[in-house]
Amino acid sequence: MNQAILFNDDLAFNQEKNVWCMTGLQAGELITIYFHSPNLKHLASIDQCTKYDLEEITELWLERNEPEHGEIHIYDI
Repeated sequence: MNQAILFNDDLAFNQEKNVWCMTGLQAGELITIYFHSPNLKHLASIDQCTKYDLEEITELWLERNEPEHGEIHIYDI
């Protein structure tokens, strides 16, 4: 399977930034993905199905955008 990004299994809530985030590798570079969503930030945990949805949203984002400074910020999920 040819993916734009390989996701790490480290989805966690970042208290400092008040967002869910995870990392992945894109062309050998470590990328941090931040999910800015009022709906997600109130969740205590995220199930596997939602995690896969977030990965798909990230892949779609990468089809139209490039990470800046090793970060991806996705809004309004």
